[in-house]
Amino acid sequence: MEPHKIVPSLKPHPPVVGKVTHHSIELYWDLERKEKRQGPQEQWLRFSIEEEDPKMHNYGVIYTGYSTKHVVEGLEPRTLYKFRLKVTSPSGEYEYSPVVSVATTREPISSEHFHRAVNVNDEDLLLRILEGGHVKVDVPNKFGFTALMVAAQKGYTRLVKILVSNGTDVNLKNGSGKDSLMLACYAGHLDVVKYLRRHGASWDARDLGGCTALHWAADGGHCPVIDWMIKDGCEVDVVDTGSGWTPLMRVSAMTGSQKVASLLIEAGADVNVKDKDGKTPLMVAVLNNHEQLVQLLLDKGADASVKNEFGKGVLEMARVFDRQNVLSLLEERKKKLPRKSSVH
Repeated sequence: MEPHKIVPSLKPHPPVVGKVTHHSIELYWDLERKEKRQGPQEQWLRFSIEEEDPKMHNYGVIYTGYSTKHVVEGLEPRTLYKFRLKVTSPSGEYEYSPVVSVATTREPISSEHFHRAVNVNDEDLLLRILEGGHVKVDVPNKFGFTALMVAAQKGYTRLVKILVSNGTDVNLKNGSGKDSLMLACYAGHLDVVKYLRRHGASWDARDLGGCTALHWAADGGHCPVIDWMIKDGCEVDVVDTGSGWTPLMRVSAMTGSQKVASLLIEAGADVNVKDKDGKTPLMVAVLNNHEQLVQLLLDKGADASVKNEFGKGVLEMARVFDRQNVLSLLEERKKKLPRKSSVH
């Protein structure tokens, strides 16, 4: 018996081309075999889309999975691209489809100029283009950012106002789920943040990682922005849907900024909050060797006796990772603690 091929000598069809723009190509495939998907996923056919590298003349995988559709983004306008489909059976045999060639369209001249005007903060040109009426104010650039997102991120307050008064949607999100407010908070542009809030942007929006504007502001570390956000009623201990981290946890993990941590704690952030794995800000700060932050957290009442889900405490973590200074901090702190009486 010869080894069983997926479909004897039947090559898969090349991917079918859907919508094509100046920076994206939509591909579909396997339109006739939909009904075969029974049982667990590992028994399904797996699909990969491969794109040719025109210089090297070899193919690289740009998508793999069980979906039957993929949008290729970030492409150049008026350029020819070549794709093929690889179908792999559960037992590991695979077949390639014939190649399909697709050219992206010309960039609509207006949208290219529009985004260029925004990038270089050219107010007059932007107004002229908008008055010309040939460009939609929310047309994304090739990275999926609207003009408002770019202006918000760069702190071009006047452009932000022009775009909002021309009807841009302040709540649109880019490919990673970030809206203009998150981008402005991370970059530290307080004027833009205030303006977006006045025009309908929400503190509750989440990106694809489940993070809110305050998580991004904590990463950006711009205290005036964080301070204003808190005064504006932003939730201080908002939890991301990925790791179960509050903004204080982000600081412990990423920047270790004492200033940002103090602001959050003064506003009521819980120093002993636990994430999905039972880790606390103190543990994370110890693991990341943020000495000043460890000191601050201890001063603000962080519980140094707490254990993670493997029964390991902060001292053990500091020892294992050889965090000498943090270790002496913790040891010092332990000596000062009043002995707990054994009467419960």
